[in-house]
Amino acid sequence: MIRFHYNTGPNPRKVALFLEEAGLEYEPVRVDTRRGEQHSPEFLALNPNAKAPVIEDGGAVVFDSNAILLYLAEKTGKFLHDDRAALLSWLMFVATGLGPYNGQSVHFGRMAPETLPYAVNRYRKEAARHFAIIDRKIGGNPYVLGDAYTIVDMAAWGWTNPLPLILEGPERFDDFPNLKRWHADISARPAARKALALGADAGFKTEMDDEARRAMFPSNY
Repeated sequence: MIRFHYNTGPNPRKVALFLEEAGLEYEPVRVDTRRGEQHSPEFLALNPNAKAPVIEDGGAVVFDSNAILLYLAEKTGKFLHDDRAALLSWLMFVATGLGPYNGQSVHFGRMAPETLPYAVNRYRKEAARHFAIIDRKIGGNPYVLGDAYTIVDMAAWGWTNPLPLILEGPERFDDFPNLKRWHADISARPAARKALALGADAGFKTEMDDEARRAMFPSNY
């Protein structure tokens, strides 16, 4: 059985979506980043970068959410695409564009100890630009790569869930009509509902106090 080390952030959500869609048996293992569990020696032995998600699959350990998606897709033969070049290109687009800029938009907009207008504007505008690229790519198609539901959709869905937080307002979904429709369709899937519910009763710390800030942003200390 797969051991799935997770928290409730966007990156573990996308892996949870795959696990549920593929019907794979897995054991969820909580990693409470606000309590600093990602810095334990046991977890660092799995992922030296101290981030969730990680999976243990027999003797294989895979970290980084998009690497996990690709590993599981290739292992099961599910949610891949005939156009492998397009699949890899858009999967890496999410990994290097959508994810990082969205994360920094939230950090400088909500987590930073002081407001830095240049940083807030830079990351929020770049996050919106990346959402616009996905919106144009989807167009009138049901999924990012056309008619096929793939790991690209799962990867992008994980980082589209917090769009109102990233861009400061739920109405911002209206700026991206294709993305809005696509996101609603995927979020209505039973597997997506299970992925979003994962961890609701796991006892994750919710307070963003000094302990949490030191655990999540150690370079600031």
